Amino acid sequence: MTLLINNADVARVLTMPATIEALETSYARLAAGEATCRPRIDIRIPTSDPSRTYQWGTMEGGAASGYFAIRMKSDVVYERSYNGVTTQEKYCSRPGLFCGLVLLTSVDTGEPLAIINDGVLQHMRVGADGAIGVKHLANPDAEVVGMMGSGGMAHAHMDSFMCVRKIRLLKVFSPTKAHREAFAREMAQKHGIEAIACEAPEQVYRGAHVVATLTNAATPVGDGSLLEPGTHLVNIGGGGLPDEKSLARVDVYLRFGSAPAPASRPDLALDDEHITWAAGPASKGRRKRAHGVSLADKVVFLADLVAGRRPGRTSRDQVTYSERGNLQGAQFYAVAGRIYEAARAQGAGHEIPTEWFLQDVRN
Repeated sequence: MTLLINNADVARVLTMPATIEALETSYARLAAGEATCRPRIDIRIPTSDPSRTYQWGTMEGGAASGYFAIRMKSDVVYERSYNGVTTQEKYCSRPGLFCGLVLLTSVDTGEPLAIINDGVLQHMRVGADGAIGVKHLANPDAEVVGMMGSGGMAHAHMDSFMCVRKIRLLKVFSPTKAHREAFAREMAQKHGIEAIACEAPEQVYRGAHVVATLTNAATPVGDGSLLEPGTHLVNIGGGGLPDEKSLARVDVYLRFGSAPAPASRPDLALDDEHITWAAGPASKGRRKRAHGVSLADKVVFLADLVAGRRPGRTSRDQVTYSERGNLQGAQFYAVAGRIYEAARAQGAGHEIPTEWFLQDVRN
């Protein structure tokens, strides 16, 4: 039987420590040549509304340990401005609904094992990446988090940071006062820490040991001139990179890895976060590439750091920054496999006949 696993099931069976461990194991297997993945590929097509674009995105990977997965997203994307910030928005069918699915298969038999909603999984795998960076680069006694953003990714990152450091204080800013105040109250109650909703973004930097900018802004929202010595930086959104001032302050940049080149075309090695094929206006002219290795002169790869071939932070005052690289495909098979095993063990999910997906006509 194939399992249909929704977000409520994922939230029930997947823990943040298990997510962090699954990702670290997957990255190690990738570095050892026991797993493979490819960067995210997007297809963009104009809609009947010139301000909106249809976007189909996929990323995939698998390992000899037994699982393969492809993650698929079907979105209508557009930008909007709010309180002076331009954000990228998306929906499927109508605003407030989204379509993201993970198809998990068996490497040994090829059969479909599970179809999983990707919403909770998505937040947890990105939050776990943040924790891996903090684990390896933040000062050991880091205990104050400064956070920009109070949405789903902010929740996941606080859960993950608590797994790798003894956080005592959270300082958070987001444009909507009610949202940041509600988030601060929730984090204080959930984690037993002090949490302050800041009135201005610059306040999150003061005394922060970890600064996390976690927004859906289309452009960077941070301000590197405010980073204090010894800070570790985590960033999502903002076009994928922190602001230029933050990058200029970074002393050590940890990248978890890059997807391997195609076996049949080693000349096509790519470190870009994603690549896009487009129809209509987006296909005309030269478009900016998604970022690859951000700071080539300061980069340390996770496999080299773990193996002791390269150092990470070498002084308390260094400013450090971590990011995954284009390894999304290596994440989804690993975390989806953990979800599938836990769902089977705990009786979660809905069974549907595997035969529905099979056929006796050779393709």
